[in-house]
Amino acid sequence: MCGIIGYIGHQPATPILINGLRRLEYRGYDSAGVALLERGKLAVTKRAGKVEQLACAVDEAAAATAGIAHTRWATHGRPTRRNAHPHTSGGRVAVVHNGIVENYAELKAKLQAAGYRFTSQTDSEVLAHLIDHKLASGGDVLAATTAALTEVVGTFGLAVVCREQPDQLIAARRGSPLLIGLRADETYLASDATALVGHTDQVVYLEDDEVAVCTRGRYRLVDLQNRERARQSRTIELPLGTADKGGYDHFLLKEIMEQPQSVTDGLRGRLSSAEGISHLGGLNLTEPQLRGFGRLLVIGCGSAYYSGLVGKYLLERLTGLPVDVEFASEFRYRQPVLAPGTLCVLVSQSGETADTLAAMRELKRRGLPTLGLVNVVGSSLAREVDGGIYLHAGPEISVASTKAFTAQVVAQLLLGLKIARHRDLSLAEGQEIVAALGGLPGVIARVLESAPRIKAIAAKYAGCRQAMYLGRDSLYPVALEGAHKLKEISYVQAEAYPAGEMKHGANALIDEELLVVFLTPRNALYAKARSNLEEVRARGSQLIALGTQGDQDIAKLARDVITIPPVSPWIEPIVANLPLQLLAYYMAVERGTDVDQPRNLAKSVTVE
Repeated sequence: MCGIIGYIGHQPATPILINGLRRLEYRGYDSAGVALLERGKLAVTKRAGKVEQLACAVDEAAAATAGIAHTRWATHGRPTRRNAHPHTSGGRVAVVHNGIVENYAELKAKLQAAGYRFTSQTDSEVLAHLIDHKLASGGDVLAATTAALTEVVGTFGLAVVCREQPDQLIAARRGSPLLIGLRADETYLASDATALVGHTDQVVYLEDDEVAVCTRGRYRLVDLQNRERARQSRTIELPLGTADKGGYDHFLLKEIMEQPQSVTDGLRGRLSSAEGISHLGGLNLTEPQLRGFGRLLVIGCGSAYYSGLVGKYLLERLTGLPVDVEFASEFRYRQPVLAPGTLCVLVSQSGETADTLAAMRELKRRGLPTLGLVNVVGSSLAREVDGGIYLHAGPEISVASTKAFTAQVVAQLLLGLKIARHRDLSLAEGQEIVAALGGLPGVIARVLESAPRIKAIAAKYAGCRQAMYLGRDSLYPVALEGAHKLKEISYVQAEAYPAGEMKHGANALIDEELLVVFLTPRNALYAKARSNLEEVRARGSQLIALGTQGDQDIAKLARDVITIPPVSPWIEPIVANLPLQLLAYYMAVERGTDVDQPRNLAKSVTVE
């Protein structure tokens, strides 16, 4: 993995491919490459590092009107020029690949025995040689590709070009997203619709085990047995400002600051003050079904998982139902006990997270209803779940999630309100939650105004090597997300604990060098949290407290205090998380890390 772009048409292909790669940079990558078909030749250029290094190495004025390109996030093999895609075989086949070839060692041994020489450490090179090997047996590149893929165990989003058939591109998918873009006599391939901005809004999504033959302005779909598939193109919305930082230094800061608007968009038309309820048209659930569920299951990865943990506190309090939260990567392998009457909620910003998709398919196989909380319209998860809630957070370019995390928690609160009002939540209680949510965008805007103070605090602690985040009740998962964000973008080792658990081991870590971020707003557990804070202070740590505006007691105990307004407990976790996003951002900037594309991370994780 991570990004694929392809083109065949009448325009010079190089600038289209390079600009497409630039639009895919947000996904995270470590090398890039391009393969061009020109005058009966296959020209491949690859570079470790950024797309700009590749752009400097290729001739954007080249006459080629067909080609494929790739940004790689290393899975097998180090991030080097040799391991970059495209991979070639025999000078006639070039392949770019997202995914994992699980049986690559077996295939590699067979191909080496047949005389093929491997030059990279990757699993993906196997695909180029395997397709070339099938070509040597006769037939065209489509037949060779389908024959090769029947031998592959694993996942792939694949694009293939062949020197001997320069008038077509081949695309294939299993478990890794790929789509075709259409425009007059031009055809595009992409792993992400973002790469098509400014070119076309007419797309066809490939399904698993489908292969596409793309020519100028046309496409044909078959399965791996060469049986024809039919599918019409659909129109998607591609915001032109996706790759614009809007005057901010980084996409991450822009996305943090966009949250008043993104939350407004996520709430628009969904709240009824008169009824004290949320209106969610995409759930595809009847009122008897909403009343009949006996358990909720929330599944996600990374920040989506932490949003589910926040949701657990809110959903259980709202609905009275038990809520389980699972890592998608663990869920699919641990033989979970799934009770009838469970509503399953899959949370994913991209809608393409491999483990989350696999969990969803297992749930559907077992006959349980699935809902998706997804930010990307047309994504695999959005297409395959039984119903869901679009987050409407807008494009999130930075690898680290901020506004999508907030939108995920808001969506779970909307879902909980919907279920609760169909059970036993009173009108007055529902109206209280609606009022809190309705005022949330304004509260977020007020909190974000404290950015200059948080920036100054971050500068004081940017040299810390380790950090610990502490919170109670629904602020414990907020502490987990805060620590997660800090380690993602600043590379500071950070972890989080429930504040009441400090005495059971974590106290041993506290010394004068440890940064402790303690979440202590004035809520129902304030007195207990304050006692825990006193314990931390007594051990001399570098202590930042997140408290409620006007709380003079906390100001006397911590070295520095970040404040939030007094808010309803229903939105307090959302509001408390905002300063932690800013703290992580400003510490990362102070430390000089790559804020938008942290090392070793990718935006859309389409491999296990």
